[in-house]
Amino acid sequence: MNDLSSAPEPREPRQRKPDWIRVKAPVSKGYNETRKLMRELNLNTVCEEAACPNIGECWTKKHATVMILGDVCTRACAFCNVKTGMPRIVDPLEPEHTAVAAAKLGLEHIVVTSVDRDDLPDGGAGQFVKVIQALRRETPDTTIEILTPDFRGKMRAAVEAICEAGPDVYNHNLETVPRLYPTIRPGARYYASLRLLEEVKSHDPMIFTKSGIMLGLGEQRLEVHQVMDDMRCADVDFMTMGQYLQPTPKHAKVEDFVTPQAFEAYGAIARAKGFLQVASSPLTRSSYHAGDDFAEMRAAREAKLAKASAKQAG
Repeated sequence: MNDLSSAPEPREPRQRKPDWIRVKAPVSKGYNETRKLMRELNLNTVCEEAACPNIGECWTKKHATVMILGDVCTRACAFCNVKTGMPRIVDPLEPEHTAVAAAKLGLEHIVVTSVDRDDLPDGGAGQFVKVIQALRRETPDTTIEILTPDFRGKMRAAVEAICEAGPDVYNHNLETVPRLYPTIRPGARYYASLRLLEEVKSHDPMIFTKSGIMLGLGEQRLEVHQVMDDMRCADVDFMTMGQYLQPTPKHAKVEDFVTPQAFEAYGAIARAKGFLQVASSPLTRSSYHAGDDFAEMRAAREAKLAKASAKQAG
């Protein structure tokens, strides 16, 4: 009789991606130059760590999203490909290296994100401040967008310090609908993330706020509409929606590949709810086309303020 107790479990077949999700492998000269610069400056990027499908397109244009505070996260979200564990000491040269990278790449707009650092007394907020300050010194014309964690247990002081440094855009992603938090984002709380976005606006109403969710994790249409309403109640200016892709078999499964037409419909509803800017497509990610989107969002705010001023004068 054969002993089957040690037989490996049958592997689940890999999900076949629809045509609208497939992208070309990165091979361009610009891609290789961007990669070389990141290695020379000892910088991590979320483009690589999160296995972003847009890396080929963005790096060819020399657009890279720097991930500060190391490459090891203290959380273990079911959707994220970033390593989990005990992080190393914070690199004191990281802020200056980020600014040098922005200058060498000629970035008009930079996106800076980070891993979660629950081990640090300030959650890593001080490093965001130093990065913003270094960018203002080294490349003052570059607009700065930050994508921060939730700073669990130290949110108010962290947000206050970062807002004082003066980023142009403050992004914090809700990631999914509240019902899915226990399985998809177990280390975070939906309403705590909403409060963070509210806190940014209460501290400085002129900082643009931004947040996004992934679709395809099993969320229902009306749940997505409710997230839109929650974001608008928090006065979020910019909403992003993109398709969740499973990084490895250990991560949460893709429950549904949402069609481009469905993304367009969600985008139309979000715009009708009053967001200044909406990005909604299968390949949308937080920092995808961020510079162009920022320019459009700023123009939309200026037009809105001009219209309100004219109405008040009349």
